[in-house]
Amino acid sequence: MFQGAAALSLDAKGRLTVPSRHREALQGTSSSAVSSLVLTAHPDGCLLLYPASAWEPMRARVMGFPSLDARFSVWKRLLVGFAEEVEIDAAGRVLISPELRKFATLEKQVMLVGQGSHFEIWNQDIWEKQLRQLTAQTQLPPGMEDFAL
Repeated sequence: MFQGAAALSLDAKGRLTVPSRHREALQGTSSSAVSSLVLTAHPDGCLLLYPASAWEPMRARVMGFPSLDARFSVWKRLLVGFAEEVEIDAAGRVLISPELRKFATLEKQVMLVGQGSHFEIWNQDIWEKQLRQLTAQTQLPPGMEDFAL
């Protein structure tokens, strides 16, 4: 399970160094020094980073959406159209393509945010704006009325 948030920097080539505490889990059962992951776009303007094994059921579900329904086609184009297989290299880095960096407006400072089965990768300024908006909300969304910490 991926949890926690980390402020990270992209290098000049667009590579993100995955924190060591998450590398082993992302690599899963692979015994090789290189591990297969999937990076794709999210409609909120961030990127999603999945271990390939966790992405496959999601991809299959998205591909099962009706192709002739425009509402579903948009989601297919975004989630599957932007999906790229990436690897953690021997130095623990993931290369983010120029297309995905442009989509998520990733520059130097980014946030890696655990979401259970995957990570979100955010432009740090956009992430901080999202947090300010979240903390300004006083009402819980429907279904969370009984939620207590």
